[in-house]
Amino acid sequence: MWSSGRRVLQDLLRPTAVRSFSLSPVQCTVVVERWWQVPLSKEGSPPRLNPRRHRIYKLVEDSKHSPTEKMEVILTQTVPKLGGRGDTVLVKKSVGRNKLLAQGLAVYPSPENKQMFAEEQRLLHEGRPEERVQTRTGQMTVEFLKTAELKINKTLSDEFQLTKEVVCRQLEKQWGLIVPLHALNLPFVPIKELGDYWCEVTVNGLDTVRVPMSLLPYEDPSANYQKQLKARRKQQEAAHLLAAKEEEDSVFKSVCDAEEVKAGRDSVSEKTQTAAPPSETPDEK
Repeated sequence: MWSSGRRVLQDLLRPTAVRSFSLSPVQCTVVVERWWQVPLSKEGSPPRLNPRRHRIYKLVEDSKHSPTEKMEVILTQTVPKLGGRGDTVLVKKSVGRNKLLAQGLAVYPSPENKQMFAEEQRLLHEGRPEERVQTRTGQMTVEFLKTAELKINKTLSDEFQLTKEVVCRQLEKQWGLIVPLHALNLPFVPIKELGDYWCEVTVNGLDTVRVPMSLLPYEDPSANYQKQLKARRKQQEAAHLLAAKEEEDSVFKSVCDAEEVKAGRDSVSEKTQTAAPPSETPDEK
């Protein structure tokens, strides 16, 4: 009885073992290799290591300073500078967990989610119009066309006509927008007279935007360039004249300030001379 009680008391009074830091798990992995290869030794004998040469190592891999892996997510909504709905993107883990997933802007790329968005993309191109959804680039194109205005210059030919082919070429030339013929509606065909018109552009078969269009008289490109160059020279000359005038005004102002300061000093000296009492001469005494 006494021996068992003594053993229990010793266990209670025994200091708890403190785990050494050297036994804690390593948080990163560093892979190194010897700079100088160790020569092979004879069988059964230890390798012959040089005390200096074979202690030099070169770094092969450092998991602590290696670039962090990014997170793959599927967007459920259009996110600026990332993509549109159904796009698979790679983002930082902090952005994916704290912003995209937390706000419902993205989901994990599980097989079920991938299949669902793949079916949605298939319906976008093959499904019925009421089931289709506009893509991100399509939304950007629609917003651009709502604020755009197409200007077309007439050629020297008397047989010039503004047709769908001409409008499509001008859209690609001026804006870099490729519009097929079936996506362009030109109600006034053909157009021969100068004036203001409009056309309708259908984006991905979903949204139709009315774009203002103007047919302008012929203008020589070289003459237009000369006009722009002349206007640019006039602007430069006006800027030089304005700068010279400002410099002249600053010099004139500095001269006026210097004259005012000098006049103020002269007036102060005259006042001091008149205020000082006349000195007495020996004869007056």
